[in-house]
Parts: sequence; C-alpha cells; structure tokens
Amino acid sequence: KVSIVIPCYNQGHFLKEALDSIEKCDGLLYEVIIVNDGSTDAATNEYLTALHAKGYHVVFQENKGLAGARNAGIRAAGGTYILPLDADNKIEPAYILKGIEILDRDPSVAVVYGDASYFGDRQGIWKVGAYNLQRLMIANFIDACAMIRRSAMEAAGLYDEKMPYMGWEDWDLWLRLSFAGHRFHYVEQVLFHYRVVTGSMIHTLLKAQQNYKKANELEDYFHSKYPEQLGHGFIYDWVGMRFRASPVKFIIKLIMFTWFRKRYNKLLKQHKIKNGL
Repeated sequence: KVSIVIPCYNQGHFLKEALDSIEKCDGLLYEVIIVNDGSTDAATNEYLTALHAKGYHVVFQENKGLAGARNAGIRAAGGTYILPLDADNKIEPAYILKGIEILDRDPSVAVVYGDASYFGDRQGIWKVGAYNLQRLMIANFIDACAMIRRSAMEAAGLYDEKMPYMGWEDWDLWLRLSFAGHRFHYVEQVLFHYRVVTGSMIHTLLKAQQNYKKANELEDYFHSKYPEQLGHGFIYDWVGMRFRASPVKFIIKLIMFTWFRKRYNKLLKQHKIKNGL
C-alpha cells in the first residue's frame, strides 16, 4: 500500500535507526526502497550492499542529487502511496496507519502530513500547523516526510531535477499539487522524528543561502516557473506602501503584532485597529 522511499548519500551510519523505526509498523502495509545516490563513503556503501544481500530493495545509481534520488525510488516503487523519508530521520508506526486511513477515505486528499519531534542536537516538538495556500506561497512549512498519493504525484511530474540548487524540491512539489487543486490533510500529532545535526545537509543549505546569489537564483527560478502565482515583489510593494502611508503607526503595529499579540488581538476585536499591516 505504501512505498517508503529513502535516499541515502553517505548517511549509512544513520540509516539503521530509520529502518528500525519502520520495522515497528505492520510489515504487510509497506515496502522500503533505499536509493544509494552515488555515496562516496566506504562504510555507507558496505552497509547498503549488505542490506541488498539481505533482501532489502536498494537502488544503486550515480549521484543525481536529492530530487533525482527520490524520483528513482518512486519509479521503482509499487505502492499506491509514497512516503519519502530522509536517511537520518525516523517515523512513528501511526504515520502509515493514519495516512492510509485518510487517503483511502477521501480521494480529494493528495498529501497527509503531521507534526514532528526534534532529536539529536535539538529537542522539542515541531508544530507544523494546518494547510494554508497563502502561507505556502510565501515559504515552505511542510517537510518532505509526508504521505503522498502516487497518482497525483506522477501527474504533477515528480520532483524537479532541474532546480539550480538543492533544498526547495519539497516546496516545489507542494506548490504544483496545490495549484492543481489537490487537498492537504494535517494530522495534529507527532508522526515523525526530525534529526538536527550541526553540519547536516539542511544546515549546510541554510548557511549556503546566506550567499545571496544562490538564494536569489532559487527565488528567481520559482517565480519564473510560477509567474501567475508567485511574486514576492508584490508583498514588498504592499509593505512599502503601508509603511510610506504612516511609518510610525506601521512600526508600532508591527511591534505589537510581534511581541504583544494578546494586546493586538484585543484591539482587533474592539475594532480599534485594522487587521493586517
């Protein structure tokens, strides 16, 4: 029913924890496909070769990046639903059961996602929040670890392998599914565990995005790909217009909204201020 696709690039030392978390689930409901995306680490390659010898479905390929690795796993998958899982993360058994239940019940839903708990160098709960297209069009807030209806995913074109830099593949897919009219279902429950490691791929990416060239090229790529939907320039123009109209009131309102939300909401209910900046 569910194909769990795990791209792995030099992360064999984390993979066992991911597999252990999966094996707590009902084995009749899922298959696991691991994609060795041209790993250069000897220990990772040895471990993946050993897993393949034990009967795990391991796809070996040259390095194609995250999007290419996930797509290779999806093409090799047989499940009705796809659950991407990073090699250094873990899932809860409830994820598979909840996802199948929701997707089987409502054909209009294409994506099921939930909250996460941090582990590793950070602790706590990641409250993702309910789906909102306007929020998603500003920035991504839904992790790749979501259960996706395969037919909707294939119709949308899988992950974009032409993106200039890695890191926004998930956001791109969520946007395409959203613009095609598919629904997202949020489960307010911890369904997976997100590892935080200093120097991890996502942290390296975030650091790299301090390089304005990369960040700007990614944003330009998205805006050129979705010219009728995205355009952060309109947000900047709106904020600039409001600021020019009354700079002092704008700053006071922004401070209240940021640090004194209860007071802001009270004034809003009393109709003493206008909603929004």
